[in-house]
Amino acid sequence: MSERGALRVRLDRLVREVVKFGAVGGAGLLVNLLVFNLVRHTTTLPVVRASILATVVAIAFNYVGFRYFTYRDRDKSRRTKELTLFLLFSVVGLVIENGVLYAATYGFGWDSPLQSNVFKFLGIGIATLFRFWSYRTWVFRAQPAASTRLPDESFLERKRTRPDRVRG
Repeated sequence: MSERGALRVRLDRLVREVVKFGAVGGAGLLVNLLVFNLVRHTTTLPVVRASILATVVAIAFNYVGFRYFTYRDRDKSRRTKELTLFLLFSVVGLVIENGVLYAATYGFGWDSPLQSNVFKFLGIGIATLFRFWSYRTWVFRAQPAASTRLPDESFLERKRTRPDRVRG
């Protein structure tokens, strides 16, 4: 395969991965915002605590989506380590996401429902960039590269390189 062809294959894989990550993340975003607004409007929890609760629910939802949809073809032999790293990086994302909301709410006094949702959404966006990088790099690691040949191709090549038999 040429360098250009190999680059094209890698780019296609990355695009598919980003689309799948976005689908799961988009569903997780909806879960996060729905839980956040439900808790915010039906309880007396402060805004950042409601956001943290919503983020935790979304993290659980996203793990299932990433493991069984986005990264289902990735190495499954180290689930305990995978889950531990997922939770570690998710907590970092939670801090990023809710740090933005905290700064807006308590640093600038922007606490209306609209402002809270805008800054919650902004925090999710920033944290998502971090999560995408960390999940694909450290959590859902690619399996070691297998041969890029198809089984039929290797069979044909073996046949071609074998000396021809002469019938007598």
